[in-house]
Amino acid sequence: MKKRQEVYDLYWYFACERQSIFWKKVNGESAPWTNDRILQEYKFCNSYRVNDRVSQYLLKNVIYNGKKYSNEDILFRILLFKLFNKESTWELLKYNFEEITLKSFKIKEYSKVLENAISRGTKIYNDAYISCANKAFGYDRKHDNHLALLNKMFGEDKIQDKIVNCKTMEEAFYIIKSYPLIGNFMAYQLVTDINYSEVVNWKEDEFTVSGPGSLRGIKKCFIDKGKMSNEDIIRYMYEHQDEEFKRLNLNFKRIGNRPLQLIDCQNIFCELDKYCRQAIPDLRSNRTKIKKHYIPKKDKIEYIYPPKWAINLKN
Repeated sequence: MKKRQEVYDLYWYFACERQSIFWKKVNGESAPWTNDRILQEYKFCNSYRVNDRVSQYLLKNVIYNGKKYSNEDILFRILLFKLFNKESTWELLKYNFEEITLKSFKIKEYSKVLENAISRGTKIYNDAYISCANKAFGYDRKHDNHLALLNKMFGEDKIQDKIVNCKTMEEAFYIIKSYPLIGNFMAYQLVTDINYSEVVNWKEDEFTVSGPGSLRGIKKCFIDKGKMSNEDIIRYMYEHQDEEFKRLNLNFKRIGNRPLQLIDCQNIFCELDKYCRQAIPDLRSNRTKIKKHYIPKKDKIEYIYPPKWAINLKN
C-alpha cells in the first residue's frame, strides 16, 4: 500500500484532537476546547462512536434504562430505535405506548402515531445517515415499510432466536443484511448496537465493514491500497494506533483502557473525509462541503458504557 502521508498523519491528529475535545467537555472546561478552526466551526462525531449523543441515548433510554427486559424485547427495542435513529421519535412512541416491547407493537397503531407526527411537520428520521426508503413491503410511506420490516423480523421469522445464538458479529450481520431495506452499512451499525447490550458478547476485533463515508476517507488517505481491502485498511489502523500516536507525539487519552475499536477506526475515516474538505480542499471526493456547523448543546451528557466494558470516566 502507498500512503498519502499528509492525510494519513491527519487521520491520527484528528482522532487525538477530537478525543481531547471530548475530555475537556467531560472535565467541564469552557469553550473553545481546541485551537483548530475547523473543529471549532463544524460538527464532527467523536473518535469513539459510543460517545456520540445518539449512542448515549440508546444506552441510557433503550438498553440500560433501569428496567428488566427479555432478550427479544431488548433486540426489538434496539432495532426499532435505530431504524429511525432519532431520540424524539422514541420519546413520541414511548409517550403513546408507555412501554415499548414486542407485546405493545401493533403496526397500525404505531403507524398512526408516526403519520400524525409527520402531518404536524415533525421529522421522524435522523438525517445523520439515510436509511433505505424503497417500497419493499408495498407501502408508500417509509416508516410503514420499516414497521413491516420489524414485523417480518420479529413476528414472522423470530430473528431474536437466531441473533442470540450467533457466535460472532459477522454471523449476525449476514442474518440482518438478508432483509429488505438493510444494506451493509446499516447492518453493521445494528450489530454494533446489539453488541452494546448484555444479550450477546461478540468480539469486536473480528469483523468490520466500510461505510460510504469511510470509503471516501480511505481513498484520500491512501494513494494505493495494494492488495489490501478497505476492511484490511481499517484493521491496519486499529492494529497500529498506539505506535502511530507515539510516532506523531500525540497524547491520545482512551476511555478507560479501551483502544479505538474497528467501528471507531471506520468512523474516523468518515470524519477525516469531512475534515479534509476544509483542510485540503484540492483533495476532492464526491462531496465538497461539510453540511453541519457546530452548535453547542446546553445539556451535559452523563456518559455511561456497557457494563461489560468496565469503564468509569470518574476514575
